[in-house]
Amino acid sequence: MQLTFRSLSEDAPGDAWRKVFAHGWPGWSEWFRHRSDGTPSLEDARRGLRRHMPDYETLWDELNTVCGADDEAARFLSFWAPPRYLVNCSQAVVVDDDGPFLIRNYDLDPDLNEATLLSTRWRGQRVVGMVEAMAGLADGMNETGLAASLTFGGRVERRPGFGIPLIMRYLLQSCRDVQDAVEVLRSIPSHMSYNVTVLDRNGNWATVFLAPDRPTIVTEQPWATNHQLGVEWPRHGRISRTMERAEVLEELLQQTGVSATQLRKAFRNAPIFSTNYAEGFGTVYTATYRPTQGEITLSWKDGTEQSWNLHDVDARHQPIRYGDGGSSTATTLTTLQASTERPTWYSDFLKFAVHPYPDPDGSLHARLAAFWRRNHLGEDRDWSNLTPLHSSSAEQE
Repeated sequence: MQLTFRSLSEDAPGDAWRKVFAHGWPGWSEWFRHRSDGTPSLEDARRGLRRHMPDYETLWDELNTVCGADDEAARFLSFWAPPRYLVNCSQAVVVDDDGPFLIRNYDLDPDLNEATLLSTRWRGQRVVGMVEAMAGLADGMNETGLAASLTFGGRVERRPGFGIPLIMRYLLQSCRDVQDAVEVLRSIPSHMSYNVTVLDRNGNWATVFLAPDRPTIVTEQPWATNHQLGVEWPRHGRISRTMERAEVLEELLQQTGVSATQLRKAFRNAPIFSTNYAEGFGTVYTATYRPTQGEITLSWKDGTEQSWNLHDVDARHQPIRYGDGGSSTATTLTTLQASTERPTWYSDFLKFAVHPYPDPDGSLHARLAAFWRRNHLGEDRDWSNLTPLHSSSAEQE
């Protein structure tokens, strides 16, 4: 299992955005088409944006125009009332001798990740972060020194609201500090439960528990895994080991004088680092953010790192291989298409796998296969896009 991470930069929506869309949409369209039941309508999507994020509506229109989005893609890019989805993840903040520091592990099936660090100034403020669902972000930082990261909140409830990747982008495009971010997170409805940790250059932080069916909870907790007030979805809690990860982070962060070095070590080892790639929840990357210095770093299990300054994100490529030992630099790439050991479902997938976008390294093909496999072979239809294929039910146990 392999990924090639890349970094892209632009001021206004243009070539970089078109590349992100071309890489992401074949897989996401397969997911959206099988799970959205034709909702929301384009009119409902626009109404949702106009009511809750009126200053984002014109950017949404511009993004749709630049990438040539049809109605289905435009509905997806609104992030209004999307189907259920989740990722695992762990995140924590600390203020050490070098200033504020945010770290996160992003846990998912690597084939589903978009593996793109994107720097934009789409609406005046420089924002750099890891792409999630094309126009959204999983984590990132802006030029005023506000950093943010998300984790799934461990609950099955779903109501009308926005998908968390857009909330993350909106927050980083419009906020200057933790106080601003908390106000935004309180004001925008989230369609599911997520935990957002925010940190600013003054060393202020908050972890905010978003939920579609209860008021937003703002805490000073300096970490988050995959639960909020406690484990409310026991099966997911067991699979994700959320309590084990939480206990490690809580114990570490209660110590006096904890440094970023200590946090990095914890995030590179079990239980916070996961090698459960076969079941869809392995650590794909570790991201760290230094708001005072404007420093962003992506790293992997073997010590491979790529760092950028927020104001100078140049184009790079970093091939990474995933296996039982974790993640490491890949010297050669073996694509799903070129593999001699193809899974039994591959021939059925090939009947479907037609897309108009260039795919020189085979990563788009692998992402499309990963989405297809979950949509068509998963027993757990409501969650199988991102949860283990052999889970029997999405019910709370």
